[in-house]
Amino acid sequence: MSANRRDFIKFVVAGAVTAGCPIDLSLLAAETEAGNSKKSQAADVNGEENRICHQVRDQGNQIFKRPPASSRHDVVIVGGGVSGLAAAYRLQHHDFLLLEKEPHWGGNAYAMEYEGSVYATGSAFLVKDEYAYQFAKEIGLEPLPVNSPDASIIRGELVLDTWGDGLDKLPYPAPVREGFKKFKKEMLAIDLEKRGKELFDKKFSDFMSGYPAELKQWWDNFGPSNWGAISEETAASLGIFALQDMAGESRADDRYTWPGGLGAITKKLAEILHPKFKDRMQTGATIVAVVSEKEEVQVTYMLGGELKTVAAKAVIMATPKFITRRIVEGLPDKQSEAMHQIRYIPYPVVNLIFDKPVFNHGYDTWCPGNTFTDFIVADWVIQKQAGYQQKFNIISCYTPMKEENRGYLLNEIGARKVAANVLTDFQKLMPGLNVDPVEVHIYRRGHPLYISTPGLYTQVQPLARHPMDRVFFANTDSEGPESTTNAGIHAAQRAVKEVEARLAGKPLPREKAAAG
Repeated sequence: MSANRRDFIKFVVAGAVTAGCPIDLSLLAAETEAGNSKKSQAADVNGEENRICHQVRDQGNQIFKRPPASSRHDVVIVGGGVSGLAAAYRLQHHDFLLLEKEPHWGGNAYAMEYEGSVYATGSAFLVKDEYAYQFAKEIGLEPLPVNSPDASIIRGELVLDTWGDGLDKLPYPAPVREGFKKFKKEMLAIDLEKRGKELFDKKFSDFMSGYPAELKQWWDNFGPSNWGAISEETAASLGIFALQDMAGESRADDRYTWPGGLGAITKKLAEILHPKFKDRMQTGATIVAVVSEKEEVQVTYMLGGELKTVAAKAVIMATPKFITRRIVEGLPDKQSEAMHQIRYIPYPVVNLIFDKPVFNHGYDTWCPGNTFTDFIVADWVIQKQAGYQQKFNIISCYTPMKEENRGYLLNEIGARKVAANVLTDFQKLMPGLNVDPVEVHIYRRGHPLYISTPGLYTQVQPLARHPMDRVFFANTDSEGPESTTNAGIHAAQRAVKEVEARLAGKPLPREKAAAG
């Protein structure tokens, strides 16, 4: 697309990237005034360095001082994504306080709208046999079936049902197609019930030796979108399970979602909770310290440029572990190191908004060799509803990035460039897609998806989520084997049970008390 054509397309940049350093920018400015250069200040934010965070929670610091507790609660929940919201939902009978750093609820499961048309900025779907499916129904949502096997666009050709009938239609030489078929047969023959735990400690790439390079390219495209890693860094069980799920004997599509993806769940939870507990739900609250004392836990946070402290009998940290380990004081060294081992990728989602039909051939389409991995048709699950008319064809392009490229998202110029590259690649995918959208929206996140590396699920996560007296750990990265909304809800359920046992003076649930 020419530069002149692009000049007429509106680009919208949203989402936060530098929230990894759990400190308000006004505090960074205060330290700058105390003698640091602007260059140092930028490095602290961009590198998510925690020196300033430590200064804030240090009571003896001359610039920042942790104030005394202004209120007390049964439970403080830190983090208003799906895990924190689900925990609050289960703790309605207790005096809870929910704190969220963003100006909205939802975390990575957050939906946005364009003139009434809803689109996703992250979490896309759930599976019928997951707990999240029943949880959604419990809170009054009816999951809508996807019923569309994943397609791929390869060498300009759309291949429907890639790992089913599509294997015979791959636009590759016959030996390459046979390689795909052989790989499928060998992966389907693996008994994950017997070998699953063993294979979580092995690399998925170990199973690709001797196969065509095109096969690895396909999986190195699929993996980052789903679990944050190419095949060399993927736990083998994850990749094998994904293929068995797509290509096994029972090939019915058991995925469900809503327009805008799983943001529908967090939106519904907020709608349920906020009218009843609006005085106990605070957005814009950046946590800077969680300090355990003998009979309570004190939580200090920034709100509107002012430091506040609240106290609770228990705290649930529904935050990513790379933030959690920086603000929870007194973590055991081994637990802190386990949290430190969890890596995260930057993962923007670019929504292309068309005012005419451009692509409605399937729900999720994989695109190896491009700046984005796959794209989802935002309104797919309601297109066949009686009376529905598509006003905007919104294409959600999932764009996982390498860890070292996180810096591109730190400013609007870099984020716009990422979005422009996605648009260019989309328009070149196949005939009929070289159409200009009315707008391009990029929602940027610096650390939304943890990388499911070998050994993480079996060795690291059990230690990272181990309760610490009155502090309990939720969030999607507490569970496994991959980062999902279901894992976030499951983590909330576990943490709530642990909290209720602690408040009642009872032993923790046995299977969790032994973790780590």
